[in-house]
Amino acid sequence: DLPEFKGFEVTLDLYENVFAQGIILIPKNLKKGEKRPVVVCQHGLEGKPVDVCVPDKKTPYYNSFGAELARKGYIVFAPQNPYIGKTEFRQLQRMANPIGLSLFSFIIRQHEAILQWLKSIPEVDGTKIAFYGLSYGGKTAMRVPSILPDYCLSICSGDFNEWIGKNVSIDYVGSYMWTFEYEMYEFNLGKTFNYAEMAYLIHPRPFMVERGHSDGVGNDEMVSWEFSKVRRFYAMQDIPENTAIEYFKGGHEIHGKGTYEFLQKHLGWRSEEHTSELQSHHDL
Repeated sequence: DLPEFKGFEVTLDLYENVFAQGIILIPKNLKKGEKRPVVVCQHGLEGKPVDVCVPDKKTPYYNSFGAELARKGYIVFAPQNPYIGKTEFRQLQRMANPIGLSLFSFIIRQHEAILQWLKSIPEVDGTKIAFYGLSYGGKTAMRVPSILPDYCLSICSGDFNEWIGKNVSIDYVGSYMWTFEYEMYEFNLGKTFNYAEMAYLIHPRPFMVERGHSDGVGNDEMVSWEFSKVRRFYAMQDIPENTAIEYFKGGHEIHGKGTYEFLQKHLGWRSEEHTSELQSHHDL
């Protein structure tokens, strides 16, 4: 409970012994009857909602971007996704694949419940629910909004890649060929979707990539190669303004500059503070 916003822990029942969980942050300056955009802020591998939402410090990698967006006036929801618990969640992937499912089959069902619940909140503008995730959360930003159209835009941070080449390489240092993260090899992905194709499924909704030059999940050449396909696709559909990539000097982290501008542009909402800044600039 802070001067700018208040937070609540939320648990939503899904199936027997299966639930969706997270933290919602609600700004205190909401006017009566006002509806605000929502940004769903997704943690990465072994992360928790509090990593995204802690209000009194900048958390490693996440820089408390959920709390920062709540201070800007957005309603924020930070879900707990199941990629936590070291080998436990990877066993879910192994058991799911033989029956035609994956880890994201469960994650998508969780997000269906989250979206339904968010749209039921009177203060939420149900047409403006955005997704913004880092690392495994960026992986989620590719796979969940491509299937669930109720996410009006998606931002992939610290994950967008030429995914097939990265995974099958035996000499690239960032390949998963030599790591314990065996769940990264999603069944038949190489013959179906790379990251550009996932972005095509998000189209015509806005889609953005946030890329640190020193982020070891890929290199600029791989990321740029794959994103160029996305940029071309949006341009050929006459909506090049609906996609963007921001490179920044830094690593595997939320940068929170161009992405915040992207959210503001496409969600069409500005805080009173930002409006005052614009007015001051105009007066000068």
